[in-house]
Amino acid sequence: MGLGTTEPAMAKPADPAPEYTPFEADVAAVLGDLLEGEVMTYGEIAAEAGHPGASRAVGAFLKRHEGFPWWRVVNAAGRLAPGHERAQTELLGAEGVAVRNGRVVFDAS
Repeated sequence: MGLGTTEPAMAKPADPAPEYTPFEADVAAVLGDLLEGEVMTYGEIAAEAGHPGASRAVGAFLKRHEGFPWWRVVNAAGRLAPGHERAQTELLGAEGVAVRNGRVVFDAS
């Protein structure tokens, strides 16, 4: 499972895998474009993928598909993935992202 992986494996498929639904292909494209140190919310990913309101489905995608930068995705309040806070904090910290009290510290600028 994607969230269970603590090593930052990256997958940026040139073409969406044939087994992906259109929604999954759209989400995979957005996730594949996330850069080191960049953090987005589930809702932002859903909206950018063209599926506003599908934030829970983005979480389900990450749970089912390995190889995507799950640690760069948080909820709307910046909260880390439940049960994976330690690994996510370490991976984000290695990319220079500040985490405090289980939440990403977003730049106010």
